[in-house]
Amino acid sequence: MKTFPMFLRMAGRRVVIAGGGEQAAQKARLVLKTEARLVLLAGALDDELSALVAAGRAEQDEGTPTPESFAGAALVFIATGCTERDAALAAMARAAGAVVNVVDQPELCDAFTPSIVDRDPLVVAIGTEGAAPVLARQVKTRMEEMLEPRLGEFVAMAGRMREAVARQVPPRARRAFWRWAFSDAPRRLHATGAEREAARVLKQAIAEGGAPGERGEGLISLVGAGPGARDLLTLRAVQRLQEADVIFYDRLVDPDVLELARRDAERVFVGKEVGACAWPQERIDAVIVAAARKGQRVVRLKSGDPGVFGRATEELAAARALGLTVEIVPGVTAASAAGAAMGRSLTERGETDRLVLATGTCRDGDAAPDWGAICIPGTTLALYMGVRKACEIQHSLLAAGVPAASEVEIVCSVSTPQERHVACRLGALAATIAEQEVSNPAIIFVRHPKTRIEPLAATPPARLAAVG
Repeated sequence: MKTFPMFLRMAGRRVVIAGGGEQAAQKARLVLKTEARLVLLAGALDDELSALVAAGRAEQDEGTPTPESFAGAALVFIATGCTERDAALAAMARAAGAVVNVVDQPELCDAFTPSIVDRDPLVVAIGTEGAAPVLARQVKTRMEEMLEPRLGEFVAMAGRMREAVARQVPPRARRAFWRWAFSDAPRRLHATGAEREAARVLKQAIAEGGAPGERGEGLISLVGAGPGARDLLTLRAVQRLQEADVIFYDRLVDPDVLELARRDAERVFVGKEVGACAWPQERIDAVIVAAARKGQRVVRLKSGDPGVFGRATEELAAARALGLTVEIVPGVTAASAAGAAMGRSLTERGETDRLVLATGTCRDGDAAPDWGAICIPGTTLALYMGVRKACEIQHSLLAAGVPAASEVEIVCSVSTPQERHVACRLGALAATIAEQEVSNPAIIFVRHPKTRIEPLAATPPARLAAVG
């Protein structure tokens, strides 16, 4: 079966929904996105539909359905929840000349309801002719990731300027103008909340008779790739990857994350790990700003969140020193992902009402943090990059009075197929890490609750669980 996709003007046209329950309400929500006149053909309505009638947003027809009930309707939805009744009403509506959609019965449908990505006035419809609605929703999810939430407002703004473009931009230059508007500075500015600046840039280009002759200033985006799993990226992070001309990424960034970038983007590995930097920070700063000065969109892709032990300060400073535009796109930090992986909250009212994120490794020559001083009662201490400093961390905490029986959870390679959990007590932290051969990337949680921890006769053996 082949279908023909089409968008219809619905202003003032009559749409009939036969049914008064949740299935009917689902279709009503869809119709209410248009300016159609909605008629609910049912003797009884659920609370949501009753409220629509009371508010004047729909009419109720309580009569016995006849072909006349459907006459003149632009579209009819059948959603009574009863298979036999749905089939009978569909035949009646079709006999009245209506185009019919029967919920969950594709063989009875003249029209299919697509999954919709709504960025009004931009609307993307995804349909499978009723064969695979779950797949349609998956495609919708990917489209939602690609299109920024405020894109519809930008489309509407551009639409209001079409007449000015027609008057002031020569015909041969209009395609280039609109390509620039929707792929360069105006859209980017609007997406970051700078609506007035986006409008100013558009109007200036119109006044000058077309898009700027040269590419504008580049953009540096410090993007958080999250802890590993690519479906933990934010929508904004995905968008920046799909806009990037060049991507500088670390060794902890999962290759699947890079698959979200546009195919022709240049990818540059700037491998760094604790204790061994293949790329010194100064060199990374230099290549990032050099690319941006060429007018390129640059993504500096970092695992976790750029602002949490991600050396974002140095890269921000390098960009700002040259007057380049730079932004941070936050990501899911390892502590949050590890807490979710353990299935527990990192704070607990009355027990641990303070969460401290601390590093276990500082620059060469810097004094080690005073971990004991910050792990006071009522604290969950999350230690990043602490595996190699386990002995020092353990000593500092015990010396500060943190009980040896305090709970310790270590989560390695969180959200990846290699994820595993190790549990022990603080008094056995260093020994457990050595025995279990724990390595980075890992995050160590030390829980020091307000209530007294009973000492153990002997520290129990570590618990090791492979995940994934």
